[in-house]
Amino acid sequence: MASSAMLKDKNQLQFEDKWEGMRPTVLKLLRQENVSRPEWQDLFWDVHTVCLWDEKGAYKVHLALLDDIREFVQQAKSRVLHDQEDTTLLKAYISEWSKFFTQCNYLPKPFGPLETALTQMNAERQQKKTVQNEDTVVRKLMLDSWNDHIFSNIKQRLQDSAMKLVLAERNGEAFEKQLVIGVRESYVNLFSGAEDRLQIYRENFERAYLEATDTFYKRVGPEYLRENGVQNYMKFADNKLKEEETRALRYLETCRGSNSVTALSECCVQALVTSFREEILRECAPMIKNNETEKLNLMFRLMDRVPDGINPMLRDLEHHIMEAGLADMVAAADIIVTDSEKYIERLLELFNKFSALVKNAFNDDPRFLTSRDKAYKHVVNDTTVFKLDLPAKNKSISSKTQPESKCPELLANYCDLLLRKTPLSKKLTSEEIESKLRNVLLVLKYVQNKDVFMRYHKAHLTRRLILDTSADSEKEENMVEWLREVGMPADYVNKLARMFQDIKVSEDLNQSFKELHRNNYDSVADNINIKILNAGAWSRSCERVPVSLPVELEDFIPEVEEFYRNKHSGRKLQWHHLMSNGIITFRNEIGVFDLEVTTFQMAVLFAWNQRPKDKITLENLRLATELPDSELRKTLWSLVAFAKMKRQVVLCHPEAKSPKDFTDATVFWFNQQFAVIKNGKPQKRGKINLIGRLQLNTERSAEEEKEGIVQLRILRTQEAIVKIMKMRKKITNAQLQTELVEILKNMFLPQKKMIKEQIEWLIEHKYMRREENNINTFIYLA
Repeated sequence: MASSAMLKDKNQLQFEDKWEGMRPTVLKLLRQENVSRPEWQDLFWDVHTVCLWDEKGAYKVHLALLDDIREFVQQAKSRVLHDQEDTTLLKAYISEWSKFFTQCNYLPKPFGPLETALTQMNAERQQKKTVQNEDTVVRKLMLDSWNDHIFSNIKQRLQDSAMKLVLAERNGEAFEKQLVIGVRESYVNLFSGAEDRLQIYRENFERAYLEATDTFYKRVGPEYLRENGVQNYMKFADNKLKEEETRALRYLETCRGSNSVTALSECCVQALVTSFREEILRECAPMIKNNETEKLNLMFRLMDRVPDGINPMLRDLEHHIMEAGLADMVAAADIIVTDSEKYIERLLELFNKFSALVKNAFNDDPRFLTSRDKAYKHVVNDTTVFKLDLPAKNKSISSKTQPESKCPELLANYCDLLLRKTPLSKKLTSEEIESKLRNVLLVLKYVQNKDVFMRYHKAHLTRRLILDTSADSEKEENMVEWLREVGMPADYVNKLARMFQDIKVSEDLNQSFKELHRNNYDSVADNINIKILNAGAWSRSCERVPVSLPVELEDFIPEVEEFYRNKHSGRKLQWHHLMSNGIITFRNEIGVFDLEVTTFQMAVLFAWNQRPKDKITLENLRLATELPDSELRKTLWSLVAFAKMKRQVVLCHPEAKSPKDFTDATVFWFNQQFAVIKNGKPQKRGKINLIGRLQLNTERSAEEEKEGIVQLRILRTQEAIVKIMKMRKKITNAQLQTELVEILKNMFLPQKKMIKEQIEWLIEHKYMRREENNINTFIYLA
C-alpha cells in the first residue's frame, strides 16, 4: 500500500514537473522564436512521457495548451485592434494571422501522443475522428481559439474592408492584393467542421464578393451603355468579363472543390450581358447584313454565355442567308437561266460567302454551321428562278402538286460540261476540273431531290460513253466513287460502275472481232465499233425503233451476232439503233465533208446516196427509212435547222418553223452549197458534228419525262414501305413515315400525300393491313 501511494504521488507530480520545462518551448513556437534542436527533441520526449505515465496527463497538457494559446491570441487581438483604420487593420490582421497560421503546422507535431492518449481514453471521440477532417487536436485548438477571440469579432469589418479594396481595384486604384487574399484564406482555413470546409467562406466572403460585383456592374453597366452605345458596350462587357475572371482566380478560392470562379462568372454575365440581352441582339441582323464579322464574333462570345442567347442569332443568320441568297439568284436570273455553269458558280460563290461569314464571325461553331446548311438548302431548292413542275398521279389535282427546284438537273448539266470534251473542259487543268467536280458534290449535298440529278447525270454519262466524248476517263470513274462517298444510293452507283465495265469489255470484244474479220472485212471491220451493253445498267426503256439501215450496215449485223453467240452462248442481242451513231462522207459542189450523225440521220441522208440532186417528199422519205413519223420529223429538223450551222445540209420547201409544219408534200433536197464556214469563208473540207444531244429514248414530251420521275418515286416509296414492314412486322403510322423519310432522303423527300396514297395501295393489294383496334397501326402480311 505504501509503494502504491508513493507511485501515485509520483504520477501526480509528473505533469507539473514536466510542464515547467515544456512551456517555454511552446511559447517560443507560438511567437515564432528560434527553437534549438535539443529543445525541439526534448518537447517530443516530455509530451510522450506525460501522456504515457500520467493517467490524466493528456487532459492536463490539453488544458495548459489551451490557456497559453488563448493568452497568445488575446495579445494578438490587442495588436490587431490597436488601429481602427480599415487598411491598417487589414495589414495588422494579415500579419498576425500569417504568423499564427504558419505555427498551426508546427506546434501540433510534438503533441502526437496527446492525440493518441485522448483518443484511447474516449471511445466516443475515436468514433468522431473517423468522420472529422485531418486537423489534430492541437491544430483545432489553435484555430478555434483564433476564431472565437479575434475572427468572429471582426470578420464583418475584415470582409467589408476587403470588398472596398476590390472596388478600389475596379475603379483603377492600386493596393496590396495580398490583403484581400489573406482575408479569404482566413475564411477558408478557420473552419474545422466535418461536413464542408468551405461553409464559412461560401456563406460570408464568396457571397459578399458576388453581391459587391453585382451591385457594381448594375450601376456601371447601364451608364456605359447609355453614354457609348451597344457596340462599344459589347467591347466594355467583354473586357470586364475577362478582368473579373482574372480577378476571381486571384481573390476567390479555386481548389478544394470550390466553384467560386464559375459562380462569379455567372454573376458577371447576368449583370453585364443577360440584363442587356435584347439591346445587344437588336444589333445582330444589321451586323450580319453588313458582314461586320469582328463585331459579330464579339457578340457571339458574349451571347454564348447566356442561356438561349445564341438562338436569336441563329435565326438572324438563317433569315439573312435565305433572303440574301434568293435575292442574289433573282438578280442574276437573266444570266444563270441560260447557263448552268454560271448558275452553279453563283451557288458556290454564295456558299463560300456564307461559309466565310460563319467562320470569321462564329468560329465555325456547329450550331451556326447547321443554320447555314439549313438556310443554304432552302436557297438551293428554291423554285423562284428555276422550277420543275412534276405532275401528280391524279391528273385532276396536278395543279396542287408542289413545284421542285431545277437545281439537280442543272447540276447534272454542269457535270456534263466538265466531263465532256467541251471548250470549258479543254481550258481547265485536271486539278481545276477535279476541284469543280468536288464543288458540284458540295452543292449536291444540299439538293433535296437527288433522284432528278441521278436521272440526268446517268443520261449524260450514257451519251459520253456511247459517243466517246469523255474528256478524262479517270475523272469519270472517280466521279462515280465520289458519288458513293456523298451517300448516293448504292444501287444507283453500282449501275454507273457497271457501265464502265461494259465499255471495257466492249473494247476487248471489238479487238477480237476485228482480228477475226480482218482478212475478209478489212475496210468495214476497222471502222466498226460495237458497244455491247447490259440492259439492266444502261437502258431507261426497252424501246426499239424500226429503221431501214444502209446496206453496208444491214449486211454486217448477222456477222456481229454470230461472233457474239460464239463468245457467249445463250445471250441475246437487241440492237438499239436509237442510240447508235457514225461518220459518213458527204460530197457536194463545194467540197467533201465528214459528218458525225445518228443512225436515224444516216438513214435519211442515205436516201440521196444514189440520187444526190433529187428532191424527195416527206412521204417518200418515210417509205425509204421506215422511221415512225415523229422520229422522221425530228431527224429531218436536225438536218434542216441545226442551230450551230450557218449553212444547212438539207433544205426544204415550203419553209417550216417546227417539225410539225412538215406535210407529206414538203420536199427536201441536199444543199449543194453546204460548207464549213471559217472566218466568213466556206471551206472545201471539214468535219461537222450533227448529233447534238444523242437520243436515249423515243419522242417524249417534257410532261412524259417528268411523269417518269414521279412513277419511279412511287416505286421507290412502295419498295421502302415494304422493306420497313417486313423488318418491323408491326408499326405506327408516325414511325413508318419517319423511317421512310430516313431511307429515301438521299434520293428525294416523299410528300405526305404520296406516302398516304402508297400505303393505301399496299393495303389494297394485301401487302399490309391496319390493326383492327387502331387504324394508325399497320401490320405486315407475309
